[in-house]
Amino acid sequence: MCADTFGVGIRVAETELRVVVGVPSDIDAGWTDPEAFQSLVAEAVWERLDRRPTLEAVAARYETGETAALGSVTLEPDGTVVETDLNRVAASDGWDATHD
Repeated sequence: MCADTFGVGIRVAETELRVVVGVPSDIDAGWTDPEAFQSLVAEAVWERLDRRPTLEAVAARYETGETAALGSVTLEPDGTVVETDLNRVAASDGWDATHD
């Protein structure tokens, strides 16, 4: 299997915050269900970053329509997390990096 790297961020909508997943153009053919890999990416993010503080920081720092980039998650089509490069959004004064 070949692993793919997905960009991940939090998009600020008018009434909610949404996890957004950037899909590589040359994605492995093993990914047959877009909802499945999006769920796997979100799960990998929330296993490594604290959900509530992250969402609160995004809501405080970003305006409606903006997206806070969190980094990337590399997954194999079977759901195995190969690597993560995620950044914790600080409540103020920029980013604090946390890497796996």
